[in-house]
Amino acid sequence: MHKVLLYYRFTPIADPEAVRLWQRALCEQLGLTGRIIVSPHGINGTVGGVTDALQRYARATREYSGFRGMDIKWSSGTGADFPRLSVKVRDEIVTFGAPDELEVDADGVVGGGTHLKPGELHELVERRDDVVFFDGRNRFEAEVGRFKGAIVPDVETTRDFVDLLDSGAYDHLKDKPIVTYCTGGVRCEVLSSLMAKRGFQEVYQLDGGIVRYGESFGNRGLWEGSLYVFDQRQTVSFGADAAVIGSCASCGAPTGDMGNCRLWSCRTQVPVCDACEPACAEHVAVA
Repeated sequence: MHKVLLYYRFTPIADPEAVRLWQRALCEQLGLTGRIIVSPHGINGTVGGVTDALQRYARATREYSGFRGMDIKWSSGTGADFPRLSVKVRDEIVTFGAPDELEVDADGVVGGGTHLKPGELHELVERRDDVVFFDGRNRFEAEVGRFKGAIVPDVETTRDFVDLLDSGAYDHLKDKPIVTYCTGGVRCEVLSSLMAKRGFQEVYQLDGGIVRYGESFGNRGLWEGSLYVFDQRQTVSFGADAAVIGSCASCGAPTGDMGNCRLWSCRTQVPVCDACEPACAEHVAVA
């Protein structure tokens, strides 16, 4: 049986290159593929393989002192979720373009949003009528799935968030309870801290991201649609009864699936139905 692991940990790493070499050797030994980023701020990874090898990988990775107790999310895989193994050192484990703004200690991000478990999120929404859901992902990801009524910023990459926040576009939300959310939680660790530094007074982050929320509530809660993932699966859902909120970029039919634009030179991700080849708005008419 094949699985996919999604994980991250913010913790100071004195020698990211040494951790990179160790992680690469470990994955190669176990026959795993995927993407792992190591930085002075911590580690962020998604890896796939057979269940036994992934269990051994998880145990070995958690033996590193800074990674003990690290939350690891499991999901079903296909065996072909990643074409290769990539393990790199970068300035940030998720690229906001603001490494100097991020402060990390042994407990994680300093000054980030208050973590809310899925049940605590529901309690907040029941208690307050002014809660704002703030999508911390790239805009296209929200086309097939998002929290009901969420604000979806017009960003193509995480680098766009800093300029958007600095523009004052969301200053009117600074006195409201804001719940940031993303796929597994890593992007919101940074985004919530950036918002707090800019004067947003009550910032939360969904602990474990959409993945943990879906595990808790499936399609019975506040989430609508399918979840975009950065591997060959493209999207996953939390049951057969998931709402379909996307529209095929080619024919307009309802869809919960995503695909790469069919032109090899275009990297755009678009919603696509089973009957069509994916094509972005610019290339939808191209044969």
